[in-house]
Amino acid sequence: MSEISCTYLVVGGGIAGVSCAEALVFLADPKDSIVLITESSLVKAATNAVSLGKVLTRFDVEEVEAASLNGSNIRVIEDKLERIESEAHYVSTAGGSKINYRYLCLCLGARPKLIENVGENPNVIGIRDTESVQEFQKRVKNATRLAVVGNGGIASELVYEITGVEVHWIIKDEYISSTFVDSGAARFFQDRLSCKGEQKSIVKRMRYSEEKAETSGSGKPGAALGPDWHRTVDISGKLKDVPASVKIHYQTKIVEVIPQSEGFPVQLRLSDGESLECDLVVSATGVTPLSKINSDRDFRLGPDNGLWVNWEMGTSVDDVYAAGDVCCAGWEWASHWFQMRLWTQARQMGAMAARAMAAKRAGETIYQDFCFEMFNHVTQLFGYQVVLLGRYNGQGLNDQYEVLLRMTPGLEYIKFVLVDGKLQGAMLIGETGLEETCENLILNQLDLTPYGEDLLDPNIEIEDYFD
Repeated sequence: MSEISCTYLVVGGGIAGVSCAEALVFLADPKDSIVLITESSLVKAATNAVSLGKVLTRFDVEEVEAASLNGSNIRVIEDKLERIESEAHYVSTAGGSKINYRYLCLCLGARPKLIENVGENPNVIGIRDTESVQEFQKRVKNATRLAVVGNGGIASELVYEITGVEVHWIIKDEYISSTFVDSGAARFFQDRLSCKGEQKSIVKRMRYSEEKAETSGSGKPGAALGPDWHRTVDISGKLKDVPASVKIHYQTKIVEVIPQSEGFPVQLRLSDGESLECDLVVSATGVTPLSKINSDRDFRLGPDNGLWVNWEMGTSVDDVYAAGDVCCAGWEWASHWFQMRLWTQARQMGAMAARAMAAKRAGETIYQDFCFEMFNHVTQLFGYQVVLLGRYNGQGLNDQYEVLLRMTPGLEYIKFVLVDGKLQGAMLIGETGLEETCENLILNQLDLTPYGEDLLDPNIEIEDYFD
């Protein structure tokens, strides 16, 4: 058994783990060593970060070779965490290594939820990480009919981007993309489903692939997908040069998945009584934190079974921290912040864990990062930039709020959520230019009552007025 020692040990090659390791390079004493354990030779890194306000940042998620992170005080090991011995401050790995640590940060991520009562059906696949996308890409090439289950970001972008196949989108809600947006924005997006033949924009990035070929079903998890995963892979079916037709099954669930030996390999029985035959079923129905850890001490779990963490990202086990999808934010949240398992929060949590570990090592006092004052997320949906700020859908406001809307078909959708005349959240779809203004109005809680509905008058440049 090989044995190494380090000051900081980070487990996980996703955005949280890589952000934590990269932040430690700048925050930690140069004499302190950093080890990053990743199960894949590829890791996810946040790049091209552009600040859109005090807390709001737009960035790309790139897949890079893990070896590229190796530096003067960081070492990357391709291995798998086997067991934590927190009392003795070391971990053992599947590759037979013993790694002694002073501080440990767990960025294990989450696994995709699959449709219930499916069993081991090879024609039902989950999509969340790079490896599952590669498997899907391989399978969809010969498909003519596809069922997509789920209503979040991955499902929405998949339905929009895929071509050459008949798509049946099965959602349990009354409107599309409900994980992120309201019914009005869903109608705004729906026009884009009829424009699916548009050419994808070119993403000019280096592309990497695993040196070792992995067989499907190897169980080797990868890092979560980034915000533009679909732009760098060809997701087209057998009906070449044909835009995918999309039929949406609202307020519907899959009751049973029936394997077939003739015709289409899968038959779905839906909750509305309809039967649907297809080549492949894609499950994009959320994630479950990978919080089952072989350890000498039990970790405290949150209500969602994530690893409970305090505002410093510390777990219930001494000198063990956690960040990203694996954890549950256990501190008292700021009035405009809430947890959502997104790459934005994974990056923020990873950096916060690095700050906390480095400060504890140096005996310094720190305060929570300002980014946790307000929920903030930038993504792409149906070809539009989408900015979500604060309680953008009235989350936690018990329906005691008013909404101001401005919508220009094909151009922009702007939604303000106000309580007693003060902005509590905003949804900005399209190139609105209002990101920083909304951020300031939410943080400052300025009384906007005197402006009334003129606040979203298209003839008034509010970004200049409140500058």
